Amino acid sequence: MTNSAARLAGRREWTAFTVLLLPLLLVSMDVSVLYFAIPAITQELDPSATQQLWIFDSYAFALAGLLITMGSLGDRIGRRKLLLTGAAAFGLASVGAAYATSAEMLIAARVLLGIGGATLMPSTLALVRNLFQDAKQRGQAIAIWSGAMTGGIALGSVLSGVMLNHFWWGSVFLINVPAMLLLLILVPVLVPEFKDPAPGRFDLLSVPLSTAAVLPVVYGLKEIAAEGLEPLYALSVAAGLAFGFVFVRRQRTRDDAMVGRALFRGRGFGAGIALNTIAAFAMMGSAYFTTQYLQSVLGMGTLEAALWSLAPSLVIGAAAPVSAALAQKTDRAYVIAGGFVLAAVGFTLIGLVGNDSLWLLLTGAGVLACGLVTVMSLVSDMALASAPAEKAGSAASLLETGSEFGGALGMAVLGSLGTAVYRSDLPGAEPAVRETLGGAVATAERLGGPAGEQVLALARAAFVHGMQYAAWGGAALLLAAGVLAVALMRGLGAPAPAPAVEPAEGTPGQGAVLAG
Repeated sequence: MTNSAARLAGRREWTAFTVLLLPLLLVSMDVSVLYFAIPAITQELDPSATQQLWIFDSYAFALAGLLITMGSLGDRIGRRKLLLTGAAAFGLASVGAAYATSAEMLIAARVLLGIGGATLMPSTLALVRNLFQDAKQRGQAIAIWSGAMTGGIALGSVLSGVMLNHFWWGSVFLINVPAMLLLLILVPVLVPEFKDPAPGRFDLLSVPLSTAAVLPVVYGLKEIAAEGLEPLYALSVAAGLAFGFVFVRRQRTRDDAMVGRALFRGRGFGAGIALNTIAAFAMMGSAYFTTQYLQSVLGMGTLEAALWSLAPSLVIGAAAPVSAALAQKTDRAYVIAGGFVLAAVGFTLIGLVGNDSLWLLLTGAGVLACGLVTVMSLVSDMALASAPAEKAGSAASLLETGSEFGGALGMAVLGSLGTAVYRSDLPGAEPAVRETLGGAVATAERLGGPAGEQVLALARAAFVHGMQYAAWGGAALLLAAGVLAVALMRGLGAPAPAPAVEPAEGTPGQGAVLAG
């Protein structure tokens, strides 16, 4: 089938796509929805320091650890069925989290939310791959999908702040419930079922292997970003890589592999995952600094900082569709490389930020986001299009897992670089001041007066200096990634769609979505 023969999606498919954006927004929002709620949760549930960390991190860990498993499961049992199951679980877990009466109950609910999220993210992207067979339309849809995912993370913190100004802390979770009910009603009507017609036996042993490969690496990288390079965290990363080696070896030797070899036969798939991982590295690495800059350098309150952090998201909506249109007219490799160069310019602007440069920071963050969304939307489209349609769930899960790795690595590497510069600028400071900018702020408040102001001024200058070095390092990496994109993807062009998986028999909309 050539691209010209691919059936154009109509109103039904675009309506179904709009419905599929609901779970994507909610899953990405739940990454940041607790930013404002944690003080109220601490007051009511009285969690220990360790429990407080797990309230934050259990969601992300469960999500990252099960993405590969859920993507493969969706290919076997049906992506719509998995989406509906995950939506029901996500809604119920949201109610459990909202009315949690103990820290343990809230942590358990957050784990269930992560499990539900792991079913939703690859299912939505895989269904987009199946709904849109025309390359141009699919590119537009994935561009919108990428922008919605990026915007949802910023929106989560703002929405939680607004809710907490009017309701109790559990309300930040109840936001999910109406959306999931709407999803459960509309998806069976609008979205056909798609699955692999010959999936083979499900490899149960690969489930714990994939989880053991992903979780220790993500955990270790996150802790290195927060606490520095400690032996325990380095060992965690090493253990995850060891399990990853075993997992990959098993996938290469089995016919019923969870991640089949057929996925990597397309030239754009492996390259797409690698470039998407680099983009996530830059996205999360920059966020590590910009949020701290707004709060601890400019002295903004949490809600004010969250509202300002939405500003760069306003330009993302235009970047993805424009890049999709450009990709139809020229070699996609050059558009992707251009996205990396644009993002490098954004990092360079952040590298010029001083101690009071709000608008320069926002401009740099906006340019960076535009470039990275351009990259992420195009490489996601190319990776999915080059993979067999019956393996779209597995392909989507690998893209999402790469994003989790890249985000954790970006915070660890760029965060460590910035921290090293920060500490070198404060050689004789108190341990709390030299450890983090947050510690310096607390020390300055304790000292008060001119002494406190001096400590805060020195710490802020050191943090900005570290942020500048990290930004320049990020810019250099993105320029190298642009060269890599041309080397790996030049000549691929706009990929023609692979033969589609037919909707399951008896599914609503059969024949209306895919050409025979």
